[in-house]
Amino acid sequence: MSRIGKRPIPVPGGVTVASRDGGVEVKGPRGTLFQRVSPSVSVALESGVLTVSRAGESQAVRALHGLTRAMLNNMVTGVTSGFRKQLEIVGVGYKAEVQGGTLVLSLGYSHPVRLEIPKGLAVKAERPTLLTIEGADRQLVGEFAAGVRGLRPPEPYKGKGVKYTDERIRRKVGKTGATAGGK
Repeated sequence: MSRIGKRPIPVPGGVTVASRDGGVEVKGPRGTLFQRVSPSVSVALESGVLTVSRAGESQAVRALHGLTRAMLNNMVTGVTSGFRKQLEIVGVGYKAEVQGGTLVLSLGYSHPVRLEIPKGLAVKAERPTLLTIEGADRQLVGEFAAGVRGLRPPEPYKGKGVKYTDERIRRKVGKTGATAGGK
């Protein structure tokens, strides 16, 4: 039995879970999420506890068992407390601002980079160099944050670029002036 898949998921008050259209829908104070579920995995809600079970013992079905449980747990967590990523922008002249439903980034290119903020996400520029991305869908929050970071990943010499606030950049030593005793 999967160690992760067999764990029950407690469903807090104010959250409703329903099976429909070959998937599971979770509604809570922060929104509604829907996830398709493989037919080889079944989901049951009994007395405020969500359980996931599998039909077979093949490796693919066992993997789906744990994956389904983890995704459902993320959905329940997302509609109750939500997920959050913070990005820090390091570099002279590098900044970000939110204009309506668009994130505008100045990252040292000849033009500002404009990104549409996906529906279901809240992006705030707390400072010109600090972005906060919040939402109920963990995958959507992570993908958008990774996309913003990928526009200008931090470089190892000066540390310039977009990085997660809890990320540590391995720094490299730059070139030295002259060689010792050489021509």
